[in-house]
Amino acid sequence: MDGTANIAVDVRQRIEDLIADYAHMIDDDRLEEWPDYFVEDCYYRMIDRHSYAKGYTIGIMECSSRGMLQDRILALREANVFEPHCYRHLLSGTRITGEKDGVYTVVTSYTIIRTMQEGDMSVFSAGKYLDEVVFEGGEPKFRSRLVICDSNRVHTLIVIPI
Repeated sequence: MDGTANIAVDVRQRIEDLIADYAHMIDDDRLEEWPDYFVEDCYYRMIDRHSYAKGYTIGIMECSSRGMLQDRILALREANVFEPHCYRHLLSGTRITGEKDGVYTVVTSYTIIRTMQEGDMSVFSAGKYLDEVVFEGGEPKFRSRLVICDSNRVHTLIVIPI
């Protein structure tokens, strides 16, 4: 047993729904909702697998509060110049790996297909999410989301969160 056998089925389902809803929100370009998936004092970071394994702390993207998440979306909508594109998340293998003091640790594998304006499609990123999920006001929210990309070759202008 992995020590998580006693986690209630409804808690598991609500955490899995949070992760799936998060992906649909991004895929549906409802990015203004992105910060709502996090608690106020949150942490979001993207890093490649090699750097993570070496213990490096500098990532590809990093936000340490809900306000910073809001700023990223504002910049995406108002300031950044990029070729329009969209994502389609494929999620698998969500596992709650632990719980301590109401903080659930969760791992989920992902693959993101990126479709460009002209219709070209490619695998944009694959890797895993390492999440800390808490319940705030009865709703599951990310306290932290660490995106570990399998490849160290990451597009230099990531404007849409993963």
